[in-house]
Amino acid sequence: MSTQRSTSRIALVTGANQGLGRALAEGLAARMRPGDLVLLTGRDRTRVGAAADEVRALPGSRARVEGRVLDVSDADAIAGLAEELRAEHGGVDVVISNAVTRMLPEDSQAERADEVIDVSNTATHAVLRSFGAVLRPGGRLLVVASSLGTLGHLDPRLHHLFDGASLEQVEYAVESWRAAVHNGTAQEAGWPVWLNVPSKVAQVAAVRAVAAERRERDLAAGTLVASVCPGMVDTATSRPWFSDYSHAQTPARAAEAVLDLVFAEGADPGLYGELVRFGKPLGWHDGAPLVEQDAIVRP
Repeated sequence: MSTQRSTSRIALVTGANQGLGRALAEGLAARMRPGDLVLLTGRDRTRVGAAADEVRALPGSRARVEGRVLDVSDADAIAGLAEELRAEHGGVDVVISNAVTRMLPEDSQAERADEVIDVSNTATHAVLRSFGAVLRPGGRLLVVASSLGTLGHLDPRLHHLFDGASLEQVEYAVESWRAAVHNGTAQEAGWPVWLNVPSKVAQVAAVRAVAAERRERDLAAGTLVASVCPGMVDTATSRPWFSDYSHAQTPARAAEAVLDLVFAEGADPGLYGELVRFGKPLGWHDGAPLVEQDAIVRP
């Protein structure tokens, strides 16, 4: 994203009350200019307001910071905010979709499936559609996923649902998965028990679908659409799922590589539409189905 623009830039982060989202908002506020605006969003009005006040008060903050209530499971709310930014500012320059549902291994995967899918997948589709339509030239539209989002982490029987799929086809696959979880046929069809794997694969597939349609004009304008893997981050959301946290990053450290993508000049064709980790693309077909996590979760 060019730092030479004379007009004010607008940035928005979802799931920004705490953890990585909060660190991303802090980094944007520090690295953007005094006339720019960072919108820190989340579902809880009190927590959003407090987080925005704290980020605004940090010694390194330069840009304006505002808290906005945004329930990402509400597609109409996402569309409404995107339209508001179009009407008031002519669009948006940076959108980082980061909202996630916190789960514990002892939670029933089936009982939490709707919440996980609504926040991580249905919301991603809405963000890509609504904010993609108002993204200004040279902007950044990034979806925080994970390295589990590569296709190889799914059973090969499921690959055709996401490989080369359109956004509409990804949506259909996600809803088919949701139905299979609820009617008890998901494992038989090859879906992992752990919701995080198909959820992340579907997020990355959705980004790839949208990027494929926009690629030529976005690259010409220096615009980047991508999914990002921040690496292992030591947060309350992720800690219960891994036995070895010796290499985990703080949220602030994990945010650095994502922010470097935001502030890079132009758009690297090798990163466009890809799942990017520490500045390098991960192979879409990489990975293998997991065993450890499926063994510890409750269906």
